[in-house]
Amino acid sequence: MQGLFASRRGVAIYLLVWLCLGAAQGGVIALAGVAPLRNALLFAVPVNLVYAFAAGYSAYYLCRAFPLGGGKARSIALVFAVAALVAGVLLLALGAAWNALCRLPGADWAGIALTPQLSALIVGLGVLLYGFAAALHYLVIEFVRAQAAERRGLEAQLLAQEAELRMLRTQIDPHFLFNSLNSISALTSQDPKGARRMTLELASFFRQSLGMEAHKKVSLREEMALIRHFLAIEQVRFGARLIVEEEIEEGAAACMVPPMIIQPLVENAVKHGICNLPEGGAIRVSARRAGSVLHIAVVNAIDPGMTSAARGHGIGLNNVRQRLSGAYKHEASIHWSRQEASFSVAIAMPAVLKEGD
Repeated sequence: MQGLFASRRGVAIYLLVWLCLGAAQGGVIALAGVAPLRNALLFAVPVNLVYAFAAGYSAYYLCRAFPLGGGKARSIALVFAVAALVAGVLLLALGAAWNALCRLPGADWAGIALTPQLSALIVGLGVLLYGFAAALHYLVIEFVRAQAAERRGLEAQLLAQEAELRMLRTQIDPHFLFNSLNSISALTSQDPKGARRMTLELASFFRQSLGMEAHKKVSLREEMALIRHFLAIEQVRFGARLIVEEEIEEGAAACMVPPMIIQPLVENAVKHGICNLPEGGAIRVSARRAGSVLHIAVVNAIDPGMTSAARGHGIGLNNVRQRLSGAYKHEASIHWSRQEASFSVAIAMPAVLKEGD
């Protein structure tokens, strides 16, 4: 059974609370002058421990049958009022039966005098204690439900992140694959070695991108290997028009990053930068570690006369920003800016050295 009785620790704490309540009830009976403290404790403690299980199980199943938030507050209150009253009467009956056993011949040293006032007090305490048990079970049930909801939320978030990675992979510019295949076709007759090299780079790119799906984080070194495959393919297409510059510090290369977090930025640099420059230009990728922060930058040449609308709607940049937010919350940031003849994107994220940090 779930709730308070789901673990031994829960049962132990529950019984300890009722033991204290029984001792307190015995003390009240003794102070009222009904019986000596010894007799009062011998009466109250066993009765309360037995009542603890009876009231606990009864209240638990009623709490499960009438969950909170169902819009039936009056019905729930009425059910528990009747149940508490019945439980109070049963507590009195239990106490009377136990008291009769304690006062059997030969045990006249035990037992108490069950006066009408004490009987009414026992019924009242039974009602209150039943309400206490019900409130306790409701708290535990809602706590367990909240934990389950949080766990489901985390699982959904993980699934969403995995789906996001798969979606990102499918968003690799179809023109990239189309143009690569066209270039391979053209090179087949003009430069068979170049066509073969481009085919191998294309296969390596997709093989590595598919392998990244199994990891939440990959090293920047692995991410840059994927970027090199991508740029090697593009260099076959653009030739001398595409200049690649890379500056990756050794400390930064060992840091973990979300897979394919830089690839959309480099793809944008080719698509919206180099493609629009007849004379070509450079793409520079740099990374450095500053204490606990990893800084990554992608800078590319652009046509000074190109408008913001011509650069597209920023889908790739927004995709990267959302993935960084999902992975690091407020600890990561991405900023982009445009100068006269260049466009730069800067990423800052926590510098971690192993997956799961």
